[in-house]
Amino acid sequence: MTLPRLEPARTCLLLFDLLEGHVNRDPAARERYRPVIANAAALLAAARSAGAMVAYARADHRADLGTTARTLRDADNRLRPLSGDDQKPAIIGGTPEARIVSELAPRDGDYLVPKHRWSAFHGTYLDLALRARGADVLVLCGGSTDVGVAATAFAARDLDYNLVIASDACTSPEEDNHAQFMRRIFPRMARVRTTAQVLGMLGASVEKRTS
Repeated sequence: MTLPRLEPARTCLLLFDLLEGHVNRDPAARERYRPVIANAAALLAAARSAGAMVAYARADHRADLGTTARTLRDADNRLRPLSGDDQKPAIIGGTPEARIVSELAPRDGDYLVPKHRWSAFHGTYLDLALRARGADVLVLCGGSTDVGVAATAFAARDLDYNLVIASDACTSPEEDNHAQFMRRIFPRMARVRTTAQVLGMLGASVEKRTS
């Protein structure tokens, strides 16, 4: 299958919530994120080499809950019964947990997009920055697939962006949810591709990725 090439001037790689507090929270999380970080790093190198826009969406909540959603719900993000600590944000801005992992460290000229809701678009400057750059294609990766990645994908679709979702550069604690979104939900609004396929669309070779 011949895949369409991505025009770097019109493309943005968006790395979503690949933060110390998520990736290195515990040994299980580190192992789950290990291939995701490797794939995201390959996408990042290819995007930079091609001259595409690079943006990082990152949680940036206040410790005093001043930016935390306090909506009524039945369960937390992993469908566990709610407890008294459930309103506490997982990531607080300015803490070590809020840092982007070193393997994907941002550079001067990259866009850092602090966010206070699941979607990278809600209440942020991301849409403005994309339109100012003339970028209408979003390559999306990160975690969690069924929470922030999904919310961002739905928002991008409603804003008429073309989406490419790197399936093996996304992750969720619930593997069934990840698979369901990649198979049955995201294809309705995006091109769902592997990292190797996206590298090809950016003009990078698989050999370059693995060297």
